[in-house]
Amino acid sequence: MDLVIRGAAVIDGTGTPAYRADVALTDGRIATITREGDRRPTAHRVLDAHGLALSPGFIDMHAHSDLALLRDPAHEAKVAQGVTLEVLGQDGLSYAPADARTLAEVNTAIGGWNGDAGDIGVDWRTVGGYLDRLDRQGIAVNAAYLVPQGTVRALVVGWERRPATDEELARMKRLVAEGLEQGAVGMSSGLTYAPGMYADDAELTELCRVVAAHGGYYCPHHRSYGAGALAAYAEVIAVAREAGCALHLAHAVLNFRGNEGRAPELLALLDSALAAGADITLDSYPYTPGCTTLAAMLPGWASEGGPAAVLARLRDDATAERVRHAMEEEGADGCHGVPIDWEAIEVSGVGEPSLASHVGRTVAATARERGERPWATARRLLLDDRLGTTILQHVGHEENVVAIMRHAVHTGGSDGILHGAKPHPRAYGTFPHYLGRYARELGVLPLEECVAHLTSRPARRLGLSDRGLVRPGHVADLVLFDPDSIAAGSTFEAPRALPTGIPYVLIAGRFAMEDGRRTDVLAGRTIRRAGSA
Repeated sequence: MDLVIRGAAVIDGTGTPAYRADVALTDGRIATITREGDRRPTAHRVLDAHGLALSPGFIDMHAHSDLALLRDPAHEAKVAQGVTLEVLGQDGLSYAPADARTLAEVNTAIGGWNGDAGDIGVDWRTVGGYLDRLDRQGIAVNAAYLVPQGTVRALVVGWERRPATDEELARMKRLVAEGLEQGAVGMSSGLTYAPGMYADDAELTELCRVVAAHGGYYCPHHRSYGAGALAAYAEVIAVAREAGCALHLAHAVLNFRGNEGRAPELLALLDSALAAGADITLDSYPYTPGCTTLAAMLPGWASEGGPAAVLARLRDDATAERVRHAMEEEGADGCHGVPIDWEAIEVSGVGEPSLASHVGRTVAATARERGERPWATARRLLLDDRLGTTILQHVGHEENVVAIMRHAVHTGGSDGILHGAKPHPRAYGTFPHYLGRYARELGVLPLEECVAHLTSRPARRLGLSDRGLVRPGHVADLVLFDPDSIAAGSTFEAPRALPTGIPYVLIAGRFAMEDGRRTDVLAGRTIRRAGSA
C-alpha cells in the first residue's frame, strides 16, 4: 500500500457510530479498511492517527471560488477546512458560457464576489472550456460547475427586463444543454439578481426540463429570503416539479424581520413536497449574517440594461431618488421586499483602494460621521466603486439556522466570498464551525450525523458513486481532524484566520494539508456530470 492511516476513529459518512480501524490507500483510492483486532496492513508510509477522526472530505455545495481557484493555487481558505470538492457557478452568475460582451458585463456585476477577472487571462467561452482551464492549470480541490441561468440570459437576451422570445428561449435551452453535455452538474439561478430575476416561471420551467433530461439538478437562489420567502420557496418547488427536475435550494435560510421562528413553516412545506415524491435537497451555512454586493440591494428595474445602465441611473438625481424610495420605503425586490436597514449593512470589501475606510463599518455609521443620509453614502459608494462593493447583511435568526440544519435533506454550503478586505468568516470557517460549534459544543447534531451532512449527502446529490464515504474503492478524499479541538478560527473581526484541529487533508490520496500546514500539492480536478463529453 502507499499509505496506512493507523488507529483513526473512522466516521464513514453514513451517520453510523464511529469505529477504530486502519485505512490503507493505494493509487489515490481506499484499498482496505481493517478494524481493530484484525491483521494490520503494511505500507510505504504509516500515519499514526490515534486521537483523530477520519472522515470523507467535505463537499462545499455552494462556493464562489470560480476565479479564486485560478488566482490562488494554494486555496488555503478551503483546503484548511477539509473541503475537497466545491460546486461553482452559483446564484445564476459566472463566467461561462459567455462572449466578450457578456464576460465584461458579468465581470463588473460580480466583481464584488470574485474580484476582477482581468488578472486571470480568460481564455474560454464555453463551460467545457472553463472546466478544461481548471484542469490544465491545476487546482487545489475538486470542482463541479452549474450552468448559470443569469449569464445565459445575459448572453442571449441581454439585461432587458422582459420575457424571452421563442427564439431566445430555444437558444437558451441549447446553451444549457451544451453546458450539461460539457460536464456541468446542473443549473443555478439568482432570482434576486439581474438579469436572471427577469425570467418568469414558464421560462425557468423550460430550462429545468433541459436540466432534468440530462440528469442534472436545479439550484435556485429564489426570489425572496425576506418578506416573500415562503412563497418564493413554493415557487421554485412548483417549477422543479412541473419540469420533473431535481431541486437543490441554495443557502436555505429565512432572514429579515417577520421571519423569526418561521423555519418550521418552511420545513413543513419541504416535507409536504418530499412526501408527494419531489426530489429536494438544500444547503446552508452556520451563521446568521448574509453576504452579497451592495448593488444587489437595488430594485430590479434599476438593474435593467446591465452595469453601465445602473451607473447612469445612479448619476441622475431624479432616478437615484426613485431608487432610494424603493429601497428605504417600499422594500425593493433586490432587498427581498424588506425596507433596507442601513444599520445592518456592513461594508466588507471594496474594489477601489481609496474607499478602504468604509470597510468594517455600517453604511449608517459612515453616514452619521459625514452628516448625511445613509442613501447619500451608499449612492456615492456604488458610483465610486463601480458596483464592486461587498457587504455583510446582519439580518438572520439563529433559531431558523439551527432548525434548518437538522433537516433530513440538509447539506453544508459556505456561500464563501473570498474577495474583499473583511470577508464573511463563513468563507474560511463553515465546515469546522459545523463540527466544533454546532455538533460538539451545542449538540445540535451528533458528530457522525453532522459529517454525513457534509459528505455523503452532497455526494449523492452530485451523483458521485465513489466519493462521500470512507469505503474500499472510493476516491481517497479524506480529512483527519481532532473531534475535541476542531473549530473555526475565523471570526467577524479576523475573518481569514484558519481553523484549528484539522492536521491532515488528502485529495486523491495525496496530502494537501500535512501536520497542519498546506503542502504544494494540486491534486484537484473537475468533477463532470456522468455521461458528459
